[in-house]
Amino acid sequence: MASIKIETIMKEKNRMGECPVWDEKTGHLVYVDINEQKVCRWNPITGEIQSMTLDARVGCVALRECEGYVVAFGTQFGLLNWENQSVTTVSHLEQDKPNNRFNDGKVDPAGRFVAGNRRLLYKLEEEERMPDGMCIDIEGKLWVACIDAGRIIRLDPETGKRLQTVKMPTPRITSCCFGGKDYSELYVTSASDGLSQEELSREPHAGDIFKVTGLGVKGFPQYSFTG
Repeated sequence: MASIKIETIMKEKNRMGECPVWDEKTGHLVYVDINEQKVCRWNPITGEIQSMTLDARVGCVALRECEGYVVAFGTQFGLLNWENQSVTTVSHLEQDKPNNRFNDGKVDPAGRFVAGNRRLLYKLEEEERMPDGMCIDIEGKLWVACIDAGRIIRLDPETGKRLQTVKMPTPRITSCCFGGKDYSELYVTSASDGLSQEELSREPHAGDIFKVTGLGVKGFPQYSFTG
């Protein structure tokens, strides 16, 4: 196995970076900054970051089969057109609960976009703290971001055994996805919100987005919403 390399891929800080998705059609990394209410897109060739601000906190973004993206923001499902910077709301749920919001979501193999505000996961070791976003590799193993533990762990979902640990340069690690030309790169998001000013002074990489290479395993394209 090649040696693991971790690098920061952009200088822009995120308050709550989350939900990275590799867009194979455009060759961009798409992600959200929940607390800034933004959907962002990074071009790895030029280094340019484009963003679109919505009118509520954005819990997650996913690919859409017929171009653009699907988003869950506030308590709404929306279709995002990047070209004209517009969002069409297709469903507004739980309007009687204004303090609730979507937190995370994915597209399933049937092309359905599933989002929720709660997650139930298998038990992790106490030292891993709270599990957050995750992805899966071509061997069927999970890569789980452990927020406040500063690490990504690889797990066997059948046995619960931890197979690998990747220590990250900042504690508030939020999510991950595989991407790049051959899906051998692991992109990892992080947050700066939740840290005190004193902690931020000690954590210069808080809110960065990272690229991890040399893991010796690849991912595969994420599913696209068919709606």
